[in-house]
Order: sequence, then C-alpha cells, then structure tokens
Amino acid sequence: MTASDAGSPLTGYDPQGYFCEMFGSPEHKADFTLPIRERLSRLALDELENRARDAELELYNFGITFTVYTQKDAIDRILPFDVIPRVISATDWSVLDSGVRQRVQTMNLFLHDIYHDQKILKDGVVPEELVLGNENYRPEMRGFDVPHGTYVHICGTDLVRGDDGVFCVLEDNGRTPSGVSYVVENRHLMQRAFPDLMDAIGIRSVSNYGQKLHEALCEIAPEGVLDPQVVLLSPGTYNSAYFEHIFLAREMGVPLVEGRDLLVDEDDRVYMRTIAGLEPVDVIYRRINDDFLDPEVFEPSSMLGVPGLMRAYRAGKVGLANAVGTGIADDKAVYAYMPRIMRYYLDQDPILPNIETHICRESDGLKYTLDNLQDLVVKPVGESGGYGITIGPRARREQLDDCRASLEKEPEKYISQPMVKLSVSPTLIEGHIEPRHVDLRPFAVTGRDTWVLPGGLTRVALVEGSIIVNSSQGGGSKDTWVLE
Repeated sequence: MTASDAGSPLTGYDPQGYFCEMFGSPEHKADFTLPIRERLSRLALDELENRARDAELELYNFGITFTVYTQKDAIDRILPFDVIPRVISATDWSVLDSGVRQRVQTMNLFLHDIYHDQKILKDGVVPEELVLGNENYRPEMRGFDVPHGTYVHICGTDLVRGDDGVFCVLEDNGRTPSGVSYVVENRHLMQRAFPDLMDAIGIRSVSNYGQKLHEALCEIAPEGVLDPQVVLLSPGTYNSAYFEHIFLAREMGVPLVEGRDLLVDEDDRVYMRTIAGLEPVDVIYRRINDDFLDPEVFEPSSMLGVPGLMRAYRAGKVGLANAVGTGIADDKAVYAYMPRIMRYYLDQDPILPNIETHICRESDGLKYTLDNLQDLVVKPVGESGGYGITIGPRARREQLDDCRASLEKEPEKYISQPMVKLSVSPTLIEGHIEPRHVDLRPFAVTGRDTWVLPGGLTRVALVEGSIIVNSSQGGGSKDTWVLE
C-alpha cells in the first residue's frame, strides 16, 4: 500500500501473504497499477457497491448468462462479476503473448505428427499408449492434411501465478474453449459503469475478437472459395456456453445453427437449411465435442451433430474449427510432457513453464503421489470444470482415503501437482474489499498465424479460501486490463 491508497476502498486491504495482482509483493511491487489505485481512491466504498449492483443487473438484463448442467431449471444464471479490474503490465503481457504463441505452435506440430508420421512416439519422447490409447485420439484423422497445419484454431491456456509472481501453465484447452464472450462483455460493462476509472489509462482493446476469429476461420475454407460462408454450430440452449455461441455468431456476423439445420449431400457438400432454400456452408466453428459431431462416425445416437460431416471434412469440402482429434493435445496427462514436446519440435525451453506434474500412470509418479497425498492436488485427466479434484492440504481423512483407493485402482486416470499458492486480487465481497484467488485464460486464434487477445478471462474464486475458480463451482470473473 502507498499513501495514495489511504482513504480509498482499498484502505485496510490485506493480501494475507499472497502475491497480489494489484500490489505485487514486497520484492516485486506493482507500481504500474498506481494510476488505477489513485482513481479508485476517489470512489467511496458505497458508490463502488452501487455501481457493482447496477453492473450485475445489467448482466442479467443483457442475458449474459451460463448454465450449470446439474441445475437445468436455472438456465439464466449470470456469471458473478467483480468490478475491481485485474491489471497486467505491458512487460508481463509481452511474455504471456510469446509464451501462448509458442504453446499453440507446439500443440499444432504435435497433432500433425501424431496424425501422420508419429515420430515423437517412435523416438520415445511421449509414451505410445498415452496417445494411441487416449479416448480423444481419432484414427479417422490419420493422414488427413488440415489447412496450414492448424488443428487448434481457438485455444484457451489456463495460467496461474505463485508466490514468485511468475506465470505458469495450469492446463491447455484445445477442443472447444469457452469464456471469451465474458472477456469482451466485461470490458463493455466497465466502459459503461467506470469510464472515470478507465479514461486515458492506456488499456489495450479486446473489441476486435470477433473480427480476428472470422478472419482466421475464413483462412481454413476449402481451396478456391473466395467469400466463405461461416457458421457457428451449437448444441443448443441447454449448453452451458449458449450465451457465448449467440455472442460470437453476432460478433462475426454469421448464422448460429444446430445440427438439424445442416445436411451433407451425396457430393459431400454441406448445406444450411434456410427459408430461402439450401445454402452452401464452407467453414464450421463447432462448439460440439467430437463424440457428438457425426453420428455416422462417432456416437450413433447423437442428435446434436450432422450425419456425413466427417465425409465432407475429409473430402476437403468444409473447414472445421477446432479440428477433430485435438483432445490428445490438451489431455492433462499429455500436458505433463509438453516441455519435452516443445524441445522436441522447436528445440526451445517453454517461455511459460508447466507446474510440476506427477503422472500417476508412471510408477515413480504414482509412488510419489501416494506418499505425499496430503500435500498434493490430484486431478482426473478426463474431467473439466473443477470436478473430481482432491486438494490434499484441505481434504478430510475420508476424502484422502477415497482418493488413494481411486489412484491404486486406476492410476492412469490421474495426475498430481503441488498446491500452488495462487495469486490474489482485491475483490468486492459484501461491502468489503478482500483478497480472492484468480487465474487467467488468454485466448489465441490461429489460421495461418496466431493472434492472442490482449488479456483474457480472469476467473476469481469468490468463496473465501477457495482455489477453484470455475463458474460451475461458484467462481466469477473480472475485467482484465493489459496496459499499453
């Protein structure tokens, strides 16, 4: 804290020994946030609360919502929003931008190799059974060349900071990553509610995401198509990210469709049903998992996908983003090998390091995990959304016993990591400013080249002491400001 923080809503704020996104640490002070803290000091706490209430009401009125699958009766739940921004310096962003690009490049090289020569498996860098036995491996993609060698067109890389203030990769999301709509809408909300806080600070824009996404999707259209018709394929209203599907279709100016709106003809061309008749479709941004994409090839009972879509895809008659079979690159077990994979293809060390990870399918990793269970975070490799995680230092004895039994029974389904002391950010909680743990999900868009949206989704664990930031587990979000 500095003198300028006196009398502000931040007066008395205590990061409780964690690295703070607003103040840094005693060794690494975040002086770049001083202009923002000075502006916050001009706001009374009750005014901050009033504006926060207005902002949440606006989220509801605009329909900026998500669904929790276990609570389908509440399909219009808003993602809780905290009005105190998370600020990233230009210097830190330069590292993040480079690190995310490096990560995406590695994932695409890995996927191309896996679906072609499989050199990395033959050279023993990654265990063959970990890939070829992976439920996300799609033999249907063997030998198929995707445009520009890009499999992961939209990637969300989850990052955290520990005590040292260094960003580390928690996991990759290379299938159908969600949350970018909240990045853009949070910014618009702050511009309306806090223009006095933002004016002339020099914050990088996030408003061109839709344009950048559309440009990248057009780059994967079938050869010779000059003005491609792009559509966004959604599972429908009960999907947790349905608001985002509507948002992105609107931002790109493309139709939002469901599987029943599309068909594949005998020439392997994809068409969209419209009131004016059938119209050709050239590129599909699909927000449907592989399993449900084409009932002719994957899950036969799927009502969400399009029969014959894989035929059209392999015939080069339609582009798909993300490509089929990308799940092996963001698998939590493969994640542990990413530093080795990066050195193999790029001959580079990771700009953004992994968190130390123990692979329980390997005997050494399993032994270490079982011996140190009370100190580790154990994650199932096939789950997302924060489900199935055992946080050793906070688990009850019976939870640890259940986790141990699961590890001994099916070790290949788990990894473990040390519990990182996640950084915190000042957060408005019931009339007080308190520290809450945060992570960051930057979004990278790749066609021919990769572009990273400046900032990303800052998720915040609103429950005191919690390190689970997922919306399905009670988390919220903040606007993320990358300074020029």
